[in-house]
Amino acid sequence: MNRTELIEQIRSKKSFLCVGLDPDMNKIPKHLSSTEDPIFEFNKAIIDATHEHCVAYKPNTAFYEAYGISGWKSLEKTIEYLNNNFPNHFTIADAKRGDIGNTSAMYAKAFLDTLNFDSITVAPYMGSDSVKPFLTIPNKWVILLALTSNEGAFDFQFLKSNEKPLFESVLEKSKEWGNENNMMYVVGATKAESLADIRKIIPNSFLLVPGVGAQGGSLEEVCKYGLNKDCGLLINSSRAILYASSGEDFAIKAKEEAMKVHSDMLKFV
Repeated sequence: MNRTELIEQIRSKKSFLCVGLDPDMNKIPKHLSSTEDPIFEFNKAIIDATHEHCVAYKPNTAFYEAYGISGWKSLEKTIEYLNNNFPNHFTIADAKRGDIGNTSAMYAKAFLDTLNFDSITVAPYMGSDSVKPFLTIPNKWVILLALTSNEGAFDFQFLKSNEKPLFESVLEKSKEWGNENNMMYVVGATKAESLADIRKIIPNSFLLVPGVGAQGGSLEEVCKYGLNKDCGLLINSSRAILYASSGEDFAIKAKEEAMKVHSDMLKFV
């Protein structure tokens, strides 16, 4: 999916919600445990219930890799289901990869080619040669970790580098690798106060924003400082939607939660 297509989806739906698909077998409703593939059945039900209210889905690969080959098969079935049935939704492999060139090239092939995700999250710590291989596939995106929502972000991301926080140096340097048509950035909702400074560096880029809802981030604050002329935001919600209910009505409750977020977004797009 290219930038124009993503913007069109946001404007037509008046939504910039991304639903995180993070299936935890300890939280998935018990009645699904007797199915052949509980993870996929859970994901499928969530997708079917929420697709009208979101523009993107983001499976976090750890929640699949944790279950070995069966979990990986569930991931394959999930992305295949999305691509076949909801091709206008932007898909994100939240894999947080980042390694030297040859290895990154194989990660790019795995997620952007073989699995056919639209994008992948990438860690920039090892520099340009760990990121550029992901940028070689047309109409695919890198989503670079810039400023994360966890408490440990303060361990490194705010350290001064040339009189500025390290995350700002990462943003500035990354503009030499990609552009607003193939690179997005992860910026945590709990760091909304930094969005104004971030927008000075990357005014036109899309930001993937986790942390709204369960982690305490404010949609209003994120939009106040982060919106641009093209919206420029994908707001991720995972737990609040996925686990709105642990019963057989889980998909209905997930839809209700997605509708609430969608409704809150209407005034911004």
